[in-house]
Amino acid sequence: MATFAKVVDLNGFSAAARALKVPKAGVSRAIAELERELGLKVLTRTTRRIHLTPAGEQLLPHCRAILEAVARVHQCAAGLTEQRHGPLRVLADTTYGRVLLAPLVPRFLERFPDVPLEVELGDVGDPTRVGEYDVTIQSGTSSAPDRVSRVLGAPPAILCATPVYLQKHGVPAQPEDLERHALLTPDGAGPLFVLRLSQGLRRAEITVRPKLAVNDPALLHASVAAGLGVALLPEFLCRQGLSTQKLRQVLPEWGLPDQPPLCAVYPAHLAQDARVIALVDFLAANIVPALAR
Repeated sequence: MATFAKVVDLNGFSAAARALKVPKAGVSRAIAELERELGLKVLTRTTRRIHLTPAGEQLLPHCRAILEAVARVHQCAAGLTEQRHGPLRVLADTTYGRVLLAPLVPRFLERFPDVPLEVELGDVGDPTRVGEYDVTIQSGTSSAPDRVSRVLGAPPAILCATPVYLQKHGVPAQPEDLERHALLTPDGAGPLFVLRLSQGLRRAEITVRPKLAVNDPALLHASVAAGLGVALLPEFLCRQGLSTQKLRQVLPEWGLPDQPPLCAVYPAHLAQDARVIALVDFLAANIVPALAR
C-alpha cells in the first residue's frame, strides 16, 4: 500500500522505484499483488501517465496514511538508536545533585561502564530544558501525562540553628516558642508559613511569618549557617553541620513531615530503556540509605 501511494505521488513506477530504492519490476510486482489481494484495480497505465481508478481514489488517502506511519516508525527507531549509543542525559536539581548525586556518579560509571553519562546541575523547573534530557532528578513528582515519576526517597526534615543564634535568642522548648524566633522556611503559598509538628499523640500547628522564605534549600542552609535564624531543612543537608557542632537541632523530640520526595522523572517512551532502568534502580538503591537518618 505504501508503494501504491508512492507511485501516485511521484506519477510513475520508475520514480517510485528510485525513491524506494528497489527495482522497477519490484514496484510493478507490489502493485499487482495489491490489486490481486484487494480484488480491485487501483491504477491504469499509459505510456506517459498513470491514472487512478475510482477504487484507487478512495484507497489512496488510507495508503498515504500508512506511508506516513512507516516514516514515523523509522524516525522513532532512529531516535531510539541514538539514545542507546549516545550518553544518557541527566538533569539534576543543583542542591540534590551536589550532595546526593555527585558521590554516586563515579560508582554508577564503575558498575555500568557501557553507559556514558552527561550530567548537568541546574533548574529543573523549566519544561523547555527538561525535555532535552532523558532523566531529571527533582523534588516532587511530575504532573505531565507523558512522563513517569519514580520516588527515590523522602528526605526527613528538621529544625536547626547555630549555637551562637540560640545563645543570643534562647532555645525553643515548645513549638509555640518558635513564634518569637526568626524562621527560615521553604517558599510557601503566601506571606505566612504553617509548621506542623508531632510528638507521639501530641500535635502542634504553628503559623509563622518567615524572615526568609525561599525555594532553594542551599540558600536556606547558607542562611542558617550565617546565624540568621531557625531553619526548616532536609536533614541530610544539615548532617555535617550537626556533626561538627556548627549547627544544633531545635526541638529534636518533635517530628516534622518529610520534605517533598526526591524523584527520577523520565519520558514514558523510555520506561523500558535498559540504561534508564539501570540508572534509576541504582539511584533508588543508594539514595534511600543516604536520606535515612
